[in-house]
Amino acid sequence: MKNNQKLIRNFCIIAHIDHGKSTLADRLLEFTGTISSRDLQNQLLDDMELERERGITIKSRAIQMAHQHEDILYTLNLIDTPGHVDFSYEVSRSIAACEGALLVVDAAQGIEAQTISNLYLALENDLTIIPVLNKIDLPSAEPDLIKEQIIDLLGCQKSEIIDASGKTGQGIKNIIAEIIKKIPSPKGEKSKNLQALIFDSVYNPFRGIEAYFKVINGSISKGQKVKFFSTNQEYFADEIGTLKLNKEPKDIIQTGDVGYIISGIKNASEVKVGDTITTVDNPCLEPISGFEEVKPMVFSGIYPVDTDDYEELRNSIEKLQLNDASLTFEPESSIALGFGFRCGFLGMLHMEIIQERLEREFNMIVINTVPNVSYLATTKKGEEIQINNPSDFPSLDKIEIVQEPYIKAQIITKSDFIGAVMNLCIEKRGVLTSQIYLTTNRVELSFEMPLAEIVFDFYDKLKSLSKGYASFDYQPDGYKTTHLVKLDIMLNGEQVDALSSLLHRKHAYEIGKKICIKLKDLIPKQQFDVAIQGAIGSKIIARETVKALRKDVTAKCYGGDITRKRKLLEKQKKGKKKMKQIGSVEIPQSAFLAVLKLND
Repeated sequence: MKNNQKLIRNFCIIAHIDHGKSTLADRLLEFTGTISSRDLQNQLLDDMELERERGITIKSRAIQMAHQHEDILYTLNLIDTPGHVDFSYEVSRSIAACEGALLVVDAAQGIEAQTISNLYLALENDLTIIPVLNKIDLPSAEPDLIKEQIIDLLGCQKSEIIDASGKTGQGIKNIIAEIIKKIPSPKGEKSKNLQALIFDSVYNPFRGIEAYFKVINGSISKGQKVKFFSTNQEYFADEIGTLKLNKEPKDIIQTGDVGYIISGIKNASEVKVGDTITTVDNPCLEPISGFEEVKPMVFSGIYPVDTDDYEELRNSIEKLQLNDASLTFEPESSIALGFGFRCGFLGMLHMEIIQERLEREFNMIVINTVPNVSYLATTKKGEEIQINNPSDFPSLDKIEIVQEPYIKAQIITKSDFIGAVMNLCIEKRGVLTSQIYLTTNRVELSFEMPLAEIVFDFYDKLKSLSKGYASFDYQPDGYKTTHLVKLDIMLNGEQVDALSSLLHRKHAYEIGKKICIKLKDLIPKQQFDVAIQGAIGSKIIARETVKALRKDVTAKCYGGDITRKRKLLEKQKKGKKKMKQIGSVEIPQSAFLAVLKLND
């Protein structure tokens, strides 16, 4: 059966976390009869248990719906997108595969930072936007006020905004009618050579990597020999098909349609989101624009609690990487923690998810070291070094300049919290670039900030300062020169490499002091004094001491001369000195975790 290109509609849903995107998608699938009531479950497109629990979409999904409108059968491809800032590149590729988008706004919460940033992505790709006011049935909904915000943002008419409720199914019929009426059909040309955009991939343990793609130009047939542009690898299209609730194999997928390809690829790094598929016989001359190698932004060491589990941890991370090509790892060793891996993540949420998946799916309990971002250092000899690990940091006398990654941050908050939010951002070395009132009591603040400052506890602090009202989003903004120092933590003069961190000189003294105080409370008392020191190079900037356990050796000595007691005390003192020379301090796991939560 040949697809009529004019009857295809490709669209995505743009929404902030928890604005009802997955529930709305469920209603669309139900209304079009794509799923029967027997298969229906909440958040159908969120496969992972973790996605359902947290109410977020981590992996993109695509699903095809067939719907009869005015006696014509249309093909609707819904391309689901992740909702969190860590996955903004995946969102941009999903948007590039669409011609239209539903802008879903919660009728109680209004427009949030994430919505605006994804909306700009959609507008850059010339998508047709259909505004939807969701959760209209909530008692706390303020439809008139929120509609004004949408009109200010989009410049649309009030009558164009569809009232809907993912919970009750209100407005779903209108949404589908608008998708068919307003979203244009795909523009590609069937006569051109094959050009298909990969917007996602998943790992199937039996068949290898399944890549999801949209055909921009030309068509792809089963058994055809295809080539992936960025890796230059060639494969046979063993199976192609469309993505309904279950995969539906097809012999040909034509211009404008969305499908999957299985070609026996076993390595996730060979399938890159944003890459172009073309044929080997008649390749297209250039790839689809917008492709980027996904670069990790945050680095952290992951170590097994029991060093015997090292190989098992390696296997677990390798299996996770099959599903998530943006996770990078390389072996590293630490004197304090033994053998482990230095892992690269897209952001803090990505790091949390990987740690949680290791625990749930592989029963691996791990220790994470202090996360840090990637810095660029130029030595006095003119060499440029990338620093992902505090142990790679050269001594200060060899460095000419160090640069750190900056971001452009947008925060939308109630006007009551402007002062507190500004103080927090300025404390984190942020510079205010603009302040725009969206309504009389909602304001959008834009800052330029170092990425390193938001890696720790920024998001949690922002939420608590604004009583949960502030929403936050950011985009990378290049590198800028910084004053970076390496803070080392030493126990009895021995460096604990897993507690080393790279910090701005401004915060080094304060954080060094905090870590020492925290460790003093957490390290159990030994038979000898334990000196905890924070050092920058050879300069000690903070010190605390865990006092030794004291046994009263003079208890058994009664009567007689004072010299007898003194003799026993001197003997104890010598014993403690000898013990200090040969004794080692065990650092409890809670000490590594405590460094991550310094401000609690």
